[in-house]
Amino acid sequence: MLELKKINKSYRTGTFIQHALKDVSIEFRKNEFVAILGASGSGKTTLLNIIGGLDRYDSGDLIINNKSTKKFKNIDWDRYRNNCIGFIFQSYNLIPHISIQDNVEMGMTLSGVNSKTRKKKAIEALKKVGLLEHAHKKPNQLSGGQMQRVAIARALVNDPDIILADEPTGALDTKTSVQIMDLIQEIAKDKLVIMVTHNPDLANQYATRIIEFQDGKKMSDSNPIEKNEKDDSNLRIRKTSMSFTTALKLSFNNIKTKKGRTLLTAFASSIGIIGIGLILSLSNGFKIEVDRFEKDSLSQAPVIISTQSMNMSEEMIESMEGRNDLEKYPTDKKIYIQEDVATQILHTNILSKEYLSYLKKIDTKNLAGISYQTPTGFTIINHSEKGYQLVTNSSFWTLLPTNPNQNENGIIEDNYDILAGEINEEEPGLILQVDSKNQIYASTLATLGLSGTEVSFDDILNQELKVILNDDYYIQYGDHFVPSQDLEKLYQNQNSITLKVQAIIRGKEGKEILTSGSGFAYTNRLTELVIEKNKNSKIVLAQQEKDYNILTNQPFEEGLMSTNTKEMMLGYLGAEVSPSVIYLYPKDFDAKEEITTYLDQYNQGKEEKEMVEYTDMASMISSLSGNIMDAITVVLVAFSSISLVVSSIMIAIITYISVLERTKEIGILRALGARKKDIKRVFNAETFLIGLFSGLLGIIIAYLLTIPTNQIIENLSGLANVAKLNIIHAIILIIINVILTVIGGAIPSKMASKKDPVEALRTE
Repeated sequence: MLELKKINKSYRTGTFIQHALKDVSIEFRKNEFVAILGASGSGKTTLLNIIGGLDRYDSGDLIINNKSTKKFKNIDWDRYRNNCIGFIFQSYNLIPHISIQDNVEMGMTLSGVNSKTRKKKAIEALKKVGLLEHAHKKPNQLSGGQMQRVAIARALVNDPDIILADEPTGALDTKTSVQIMDLIQEIAKDKLVIMVTHNPDLANQYATRIIEFQDGKKMSDSNPIEKNEKDDSNLRIRKTSMSFTTALKLSFNNIKTKKGRTLLTAFASSIGIIGIGLILSLSNGFKIEVDRFEKDSLSQAPVIISTQSMNMSEEMIESMEGRNDLEKYPTDKKIYIQEDVATQILHTNILSKEYLSYLKKIDTKNLAGISYQTPTGFTIINHSEKGYQLVTNSSFWTLLPTNPNQNENGIIEDNYDILAGEINEEEPGLILQVDSKNQIYASTLATLGLSGTEVSFDDILNQELKVILNDDYYIQYGDHFVPSQDLEKLYQNQNSITLKVQAIIRGKEGKEILTSGSGFAYTNRLTELVIEKNKNSKIVLAQQEKDYNILTNQPFEEGLMSTNTKEMMLGYLGAEVSPSVIYLYPKDFDAKEEITTYLDQYNQGKEEKEMVEYTDMASMISSLSGNIMDAITVVLVAFSSISLVVSSIMIAIITYISVLERTKEIGILRALGARKKDIKRVFNAETFLIGLFSGLLGIIIAYLLTIPTNQIIENLSGLANVAKLNIIHAIILIIINVILTVIGGAIPSKMASKKDPVEALRTE
């Protein structure tokens, strides 16, 4: 079963070489009680460690089941110790932070035995050594004799073929020693027991065979194996492994014994998580507020298509900085030319009949309103106590968006409250918008021929304006036209269009952008009526024939931003011309995306000059605010992440200290058959638990800190509950913290796995 052939073992300390074993050859029987007798330093403990697979021989061979161990790998030795060897140490070598039952079960745990079987066998073993009632105690709650009984139970529970006892009674009193020896003698009836002792009386009283050692050599053997003896026994070497769950349990029990240090370590490690968690809470909360603001105030901000569009994309803004191939602050004496800014950012759109036809096919279910703004001019006169006045600011009026879905709310219904009157898009009329305080500018009030600091709704709704037709307003002198100065006559003319304020509106509460302005909007019917009545006017017909401004007798000025083109002049005179600006009001952000996608499809395959570009105000503002928030968040998170790196270093130090503190435990586990990877797994489990605990602690503290943070922000800005910790962010932070702590503890864990089990067992 077991045979040593010319085993040699020596230890080197500097230049000094200690020969522990010299050509030792011994054969053992399946069942016998062998006492290795000798003085301290004779090599008997070294022999025991080599037989147990804790130490390696330099030369010779250890034969197991007629098989040489010269080519054994580490995993083979681990399996051999776990399944074939049971150790009984002089100093008991119990793991202090787990229960007696768990200590006894450890060898079976490493063998992969299921928990039910482990528990059953452990109880039987403890019952056999008379300690069943102490199963749930910790080792430090037992006497020396009781702890040695636990060690014996642990050695027996996995049913090994060989029991190795190293001075099993060396730390016990006489009475307890007798009890322990009686127990070991009972074990030797059906197992091979090899006991190391320096006590000849003990050896002579209990052993069936005594082998004496001196200076590393076998001096005598009281019962050697004869050549004609046959041993057909086999050692059972099975697979051994420790699950991560077991590693977690071991580490958790160890952590529990150091609650104070663990709590401080976890808190220190969680500082980075607290900082990042709080930053992400604020970022998340502010983004929610920004999104809410955008959806409330910008979701129906128009997509604008005009004859001149401005490209303010990030790429365009970057290109405005100039050529990328030039360095900043050059020393050479040259000037480099870059493209004009206006040329880069401005694009001339041709709103052709083809494009307008394409636009009319847009899916109206995505629109809350649409407005075709033409350069139609209005000649308007008001009447008041001051007399008759020509309204000069009508060019600043805006066209009221038309709702393409009459059965649903449009842009006006969704965003404005009608304070007085009623909007009728079928009639020519004005709509007066007031700000959140019901204010309008004095010049706006003067448009109606009114004055004062306060005006009633009824006064505004009852006030009339007159829209004068071209043939009444313009007087022809040959090819030249001049406006009439008789405003009273014009006002009284029956051909004029009577114009009233149909309604007074105000942006809904919470629509901050809409409630900040005031002014007039006019119905599309007014435009249609003016064009219809002026289409055959003398001045319009004359202007269509002439290529100069017939009001000033001056040629038209052509230019990039010129408004003095013939088209604009005809529009000013009330002729039917192409729209200069088109406003598309989306129902919501999703609808806006569908609208812009539809507009983009028109440009596919077209040259740049044929493309029609648009301005998406909501997207520009949203992108700008989002980019700023993201940039601030990234900077703050990056700054706080430094503490996570520091935490990882600290975890590495703490794990290294834990390795030093648990060195003996490492030796015990290795003696029980734990692999190197199992030892590494134990310490990785410890760092995993610390990382998990510190991550959870950090998230809890960060969440609690959002309470006073929200109170402070609300007091300063009026915004309530801004800091909101996203559960996804919290989970990700915990995972990152666990990963970093495991990485931080990886090197100490690796060091632990490489510790020599013999040296580890000697550690106190």
